[in-house]
Formats: sequence, C-alpha cells, structure tokens
Amino acid sequence: MIRRLRHRLAPHSHDTADRVDAALESSARGMRALWVSLAVLGTTALAQAVVVALSGSVALLGDTVHNAADALTAVPLGIAFVLGRRAATRRFTYGYGRAEDLAGVVIVLTIAASAGFPAWAAVGRLLDPHPVRHLPVVAVAALIGFAGNEWVARHRIRVGRAIGSAALVADGLHARTDAFTSLAVLVGAGGSALGWQLADPLVGLAITVAILVVLRDAAREVFRRVMDAVEPELVDRAEQALRDVAGVRDVGELRLRWIGHRLRGEVAVVVDGEVTVRRAHAIAVEAEHALLHAVPKLTAALVHADPAPLPGEADPHGRLAHHVTV
Repeated sequence: MIRRLRHRLAPHSHDTADRVDAALESSARGMRALWVSLAVLGTTALAQAVVVALSGSVALLGDTVHNAADALTAVPLGIAFVLGRRAATRRFTYGYGRAEDLAGVVIVLTIAASAGFPAWAAVGRLLDPHPVRHLPVVAVAALIGFAGNEWVARHRIRVGRAIGSAALVADGLHARTDAFTSLAVLVGAGGSALGWQLADPLVGLAITVAILVVLRDAAREVFRRVMDAVEPELVDRAEQALRDVAGVRDVGELRLRWIGHRLRGEVAVVVDGEVTVRRAHAIAVEAEHALLHAVPKLTAALVHADPAPLPGEADPHGRLAHHVTV
C-alpha cells in the first residue's frame, strides 16, 4: 500500500519519448564504458607487447594477445550501441537493438581466435625450450595486466548490469578471467626464475585453457540471448504484478524478450466479459503500467484483454486454431 501511494504521489512518466531517452542514455553509458575500456586495455597490451619483445615469454605473449583481442571487442559492441540508437523503420519494426546479439557472436569468435595463437606458441616452446629473459620486467608486466583487466572488468560489469546489456557483462566477465591469467604469467616468471624452463610454456597452455572456459561461458550467454531466453524470475515477477491489477481475473500467455539491452513484453489478461471496451482498455493500460514498474529494463508491453469465458461458450479464439502449427 505504501509503495503504491508513493508511486501515485511521485512524479513519473511512461511516455514513449521518455522511454526512448532512457534507451539512448543507456547506450551512451555503454559507449563511454567501451571507449574507457579500449583505452585501458590498449595501453596495457601495448606495454606488455614491449616486454614480450624483450623477454621472449610465451606466457606473457598469450596474455598480451588476449588483452589486445579483448580491447578490440569494444569495436563491434560500439557499432551495436550506435545502431541501437536508430529509430525503428517499416522494415526493422522493432528497431536495431538485436545488433548487440550479433556483437556478442563476434566477441565469442574473437575469444576463440585469441586462444589459438598462444596455444601454438606455447607448444612450440615446449618442443624447443628457451630461457625467459628480463624476468623482473615480465613480473611487472603481469601485474600491470592484472590491474588493467580487473579495473576494466569491474567497470564493464557494473555498467552492463545497470543498462541491461548481456554482451557488455559477458565482456566484463571475460576481462576478469584475463586478470587471473595475468597472475598466471607471474607464476610462470617465478618458475623460470627458479630454473624451470618449462614453467613459462606450461603457464601459456594454462592460459589457453582459461580462455576456453571463458569462451564456453560467453557462448552460453550469447546463445541464450539470441534464442530470446529471459530469467524465469522476471516472468514470475511480471505475472504477480499483473494479478495485482484491479480487473485482471487471470493471466494468459506471457512472453518477454530482450531487444538489445531493453525488454519488450506480450501478454493476454482475462477480464470480465461484460465490461465495456473502454473499461477493458483501461485495465490493459493499467496492466502495462504495472509491468513497466515491476520488470526492470522493460520499455513496452502489448497487453491483450480476453473476456472471461461463460459456461458453454465457444472458445473466442477457435477460428484461429487452424493457423496454429506444432
């Protein structure tokens, strides 16, 4: 009751223009996060590349290549955010938000590619061992890699969750794993300092395995988004909000889908069959209003009002049955 009273007294709006402004602002925040990440990881990878050239460490080479690839993932995501700002057209009636899903696919492919070269270099070094030079500098470069990746991970995850971008969150988790692979380089440098030449290439292979783990998690997240998966908790939350709306007798089919980092919904609610069209429309509007407050990142919902069936009454949707495919 207190929450509803506060909601009625507090100024707020659900106008289409306001929703568009919120979507644009979230895209702008995503863009800022991407360019900051690109600058930090680009600088980190450049510093590590200099050390790789001096030391010949294949473990650090793997970390450097992966950091460079991670920095470059800002490009497809940036393009997706820019496209997502474009208005819907008669061809793309839902807009261009799904470009983020395509960017997620590109990121997955980039992660996969960044695993190949370090693995090849590590195997070559195992077959033909060479001592690693300038070990203290390698250790410093590893710490720089850890610090850069952890900062970027925190920034991307925080912004990604705030704006609802699965691709940006996945990229942040990717960067966090990279931070720990940088620490693995430090372990390899310690082993080399103790005279174990195989420590560096073995750590390089371990980094490859870590990249593959990240690849699996990122691919699963992107696959779910491409297949229109949503968290079941959101569906439960939406159903409960609808059942609390005055005039809603029951909730029928409910669908939610991500379009970029925004949600859209479609739902059928059951109302009294004797109410006027105007009253049924008012209930549908109130139902959409409740959904906009209950479901984070929801920008619009199409609410269809079905009349409550009377005893012996034929299904009003019966005429559509022959169009349903199984």
